[in-house]
Amino acid sequence: MNAIQDKRARILAAGTDVMLLKGYNGTGVQEITQSAGVPKGSFYHYFESKEDFAIQALHFYYLPRLERFAKALSAEDASPRERILRFYRDLVGYFANQAEPTHQCFIGSLCHEKAGESQPIGYAASAILQRSSDLLSSCLEQAKAAGEVAADQDAKALGAFIGAAWEGALLRMKIDRQINPLRIFIDQLERLLRP
Repeated sequence: MNAIQDKRARILAAGTDVMLLKGYNGTGVQEITQSAGVPKGSFYHYFESKEDFAIQALHFYYLPRLERFAKALSAEDASPRERILRFYRDLVGYFANQAEPTHQCFIGSLCHEKAGESQPIGYAASAILQRSSDLLSSCLEQAKAAGEVAADQDAKALGAFIGAAWEGALLRMKIDRQINPLRIFIDQLERLLRP
């Protein structure tokens, strides 16, 4: 990574952390640059505005997560149904190992604050969620072909539903400060993904 890419990545990483804690409206450009250890002018060298930063931060934050999701759902050591269940079980295990389960959903928080008034942020978030849903739907199609999911299931609709249910379970976990919503999600997912 060259120095320009490194500085931009440093600003994105630090700014995303600040926005995760304080939200979009609670975060100023000054806080982002201080957290990144760069002059304020550097921010505007890489980003047109705070809105532009938020859009780029969404991609910076979620691209590696989407790559891990794609890799997990295409693994050849398990059936399509088991790949899906294993991915979500691993996530539940991650949260279960926390002393107090919490989750800062960057896309959820940002959309709650800005998607209604910032069409570009809404579009960026929607594209990320759609990519996640498409990855899941593709694996569900494979599960259907393997007879692991009911043949009459609409893989696209089912993928969108599972994604929305997961986001809802994460929100409840954050509110309740306990893991039970994620356990309920896994129990229901296992029942849903049956032939």
